[in-house]
Amino acid sequence: MTEGTMIRHTGRRTFLFLQGPSSSIFPKIATRLEAYGHRCVRINLNVGDRIFWRRRGGYNYRGSLARWPGYVDAFIRCHGVSDLVLLGEERPYHQKAIAAARRYGAAVYVVEMGYLRPDWLTLECGGMSSNSHFPAEPEQILKAAASLPEPDWQRRYSQTFLAEAAYDLLYNLPNVLFWFLFPGYHRHGIFHPLAEYAGWLRRLAGAKRQQRAAEAVIRSLTSDRLPYFVYPLQLETDFQLRAHSPFNSQEEAIGDILASFARQAPPTSKLAIKVHPLDNNLIPWRRIIASQAAALGIEDRVAFLDGGNLDLLMAGSAGMVTVNSTAGLHALKQGKPVKVLGRAVFDIAGLTDQQPLDAFWAAPTQPDPDLSAATFRLMAASIQVRGNFYSHAGTDAGAEAIAERIHRNMVNQPGAFIDPPPRQKPEKRSPSPLRDSLTGARASSPFD
Repeated sequence: MTEGTMIRHTGRRTFLFLQGPSSSIFPKIATRLEAYGHRCVRINLNVGDRIFWRRRGGYNYRGSLARWPGYVDAFIRCHGVSDLVLLGEERPYHQKAIAAARRYGAAVYVVEMGYLRPDWLTLECGGMSSNSHFPAEPEQILKAAASLPEPDWQRRYSQTFLAEAAYDLLYNLPNVLFWFLFPGYHRHGIFHPLAEYAGWLRRLAGAKRQQRAAEAVIRSLTSDRLPYFVYPLQLETDFQLRAHSPFNSQEEAIGDILASFARQAPPTSKLAIKVHPLDNNLIPWRRIIASQAAALGIEDRVAFLDGGNLDLLMAGSAGMVTVNSTAGLHALKQGKPVKVLGRAVFDIAGLTDQQPLDAFWAAPTQPDPDLSAATFRLMAASIQVRGNFYSHAGTDAGAEAIAERIHRNMVNQPGAFIDPPPRQKPEKRSPSPLRDSLTGARASSPFD
């Protein structure tokens, strides 16, 4: 392909679905693609995949991860697959499938939670973050977005934590109980599902108390009228952190950020570190952060939050530092300076701070308002659709929009497909043996 072009299959196409979210959205997308005259097939890698597909065209792969590359290569060739649809392109199974798909000229579509969440879903051709084809040059974004309207930001769909938890249980518990039906399956997650659920129960038990404490911290920070920065933690299992950042663990990122803050941040400033809303409580972030802050002599300048409203926290802040969390987009939408340490689709000169982290604390660069507005317009028009994963109305709307865009070859359009991808995956640091052993000990569980 040449720059600005993409694979465009026409006529009757064969779509191969791999692992998606624990949601009904993938079979709904398939139903709508079939209504356009296409054929849809699925490879189930575990019991949960089979439960959530619940339609024709399913094939069960029960072999090992080592044999998977040969199997998926032959499957794509024999079935004449023209398009691959999946969630999480960095999963080991998906990486091998994508490599095979590209050998045969098949297009790859990645579906994920929305960059502009909570009311949006992401649909990108080729990949996300380091693999994204979304423009990285301000001039390209401004030109592509020039005639696009302002998105409708009114929330249309809602989903509950209870629904998300129920779907997650329905997917993962059968994989644990009936593992022998797919004996070769290899999980991509760091933690065993039962360990995660145990951690969640512990966290939920203290959720109200943590929420009140977080709200008190936000009130204190905003009433002090002293500058403070926000650092939102990501999930340790998140491939944004694992594949698209230079860090080997979140603890490593925390160490770098705290050390830089201690060295260069104005002495009256503070750093508010907020736990991810879906954190499983298996890693003691509060203790880790308190220990590192105390070692640096800044324990009185670091605030820890497990709960609270991120938008309210950001509103009074001096800016955000993030590895590559989509929370950075919330900050940019408020006009706040954002420093990205990994690879992110929104890390663009003029939009995010391009200085070294040490320089960011004293003189954070605000986003250019015209570029910011153009970026949001182009994202919404080209790589986002309205909907969600865990409500009936949200999955219906998301499936309809995704199927239509794929069918009409309108993914990453208008003007949001740059080839080759304009970002490069960062090199991982050489891990510290001590840190690696500590992280490994925390990540293990009696259920493994």
